[in-house]
Amino acid sequence: MKFNQNTPSVDKVPKPTLPMTRFGAVFRPSKKYLLKDEVLDFVERAVVLILFIYFANRMLPRFVHLIITEIAHPELLWLAASTNLQAALLVISESLAVLLILTRHFATTVSRRPRDWILSLMAVNAPLLVVPAAASAFVPSEVASTFMIAGMIIQISAKAVLWRSFGLIPANRGIRTKGPYRVVRHPMYAGYTITHIGFLLGFPSLQNSLLYFATFLIEVIRIFREEAILKQDHLYRAYAARVRYRLLPGIF
Repeated sequence: MKFNQNTPSVDKVPKPTLPMTRFGAVFRPSKKYLLKDEVLDFVERAVVLILFIYFANRMLPRFVHLIITEIAHPELLWLAASTNLQAALLVISESLAVLLILTRHFATTVSRRPRDWILSLMAVNAPLLVVPAAASAFVPSEVASTFMIAGMIIQISAKAVLWRSFGLIPANRGIRTKGPYRVVRHPMYAGYTITHIGFLLGFPSLQNSLLYFATFLIEVIRIFREEAILKQDHLYRAYAARVRYRLLPGIF
């Protein structure tokens, strides 16, 4: 399960600015306008909580079975160690995402476009459709595990830097520039991509390859949609001028 959504970058939460109308007058949001933002914020939190319950329901029985298998077969301890680490990092990453979304700051700007909401929900749900596949006979399991573990560590570090600015739907919840955000503007998406590559190296299949490729394309679209909102903030424009690459240094 993947929350992406991810409000890239920010060190301090900016004071809300009042947009100008085409005639130069200052637009002052009404109580009804602000109430709608609060409703959207609540809907996003509810969706994330439901997805996390679904994720936990799928993962917990498998995790328990893995532990029982290790106890019954101590000779598998070394192999299970890397698997346990991946499972633990996955649980930490997704649990942290839910905690941060439920306790986060209120956004100064939230996308109201149905397309942005649909893309976000597609990105979250698509990885859940991955099917089991036979282990690769060409790539050592250690290589695949290294990619997956590295990707999840990047995800967790990005979420830790965002902290209560983390979200699922494109929005401006403040601008952060520390940690992995010094390297690329969207390190969380980079972490997800590296994790997916590691999984495909270890368990290749045509269906999963097509699924992860579609997920990557959705993430790229989301990056542009998020930046369309964030670049309304002069702090983000200055940050984007310093950190040129969005996802992969030297390429994109």
